[in-house]
Amino acid sequence: MAKKDGVGRYGERVALRHVEARGWQVLDTNWRGKDGELDIVALDDDVLVVIEVKTRSGHGFGHPAEAVTPRKLARIKRLTGQWLTGFREQLAAARLLEEAGSGSAVPVLPDVRTRFGAVRIDVVAVTLQAKGRPVVEHLESVA
Repeated sequence: MAKKDGVGRYGERVALRHVEARGWQVLDTNWRGKDGELDIVALDDDVLVVIEVKTRSGHGFGHPAEAVTPRKLARIKRLTGQWLTGFREQLAAARLLEEAGSGSAVPVLPDVRTRFGAVRIDVVAVTLQAKGRPVVEHLESVA
């Protein structure tokens, strides 16, 4: 694993702890779609939040959030649509199993609403420090 990949995975773990500390329900992490990956998908009350995590070991290459370009946001939007489609298909399949009375149906995310009040994209920027804890900045509704 390249050093940058290790830094990125560490940043994703830091961001995940940050999201969980806010009391949000994490629905998915590192979800792979046709166009790439969604780092974190979470529920903030009735808002579906897709979180892009960017981690840097310093600001030598700019602030981590600067790496989230309009092109990257467009890809995240496409991936979010793919995630929503898959989510709805899972719910429909679970309902069919329940209706069939098979008794073997395991509810898919039973406490998650089938409709979201809104969908938004956030960025969590993680900057590693030479000493001490990483700096976590949460930018809401970037798209």
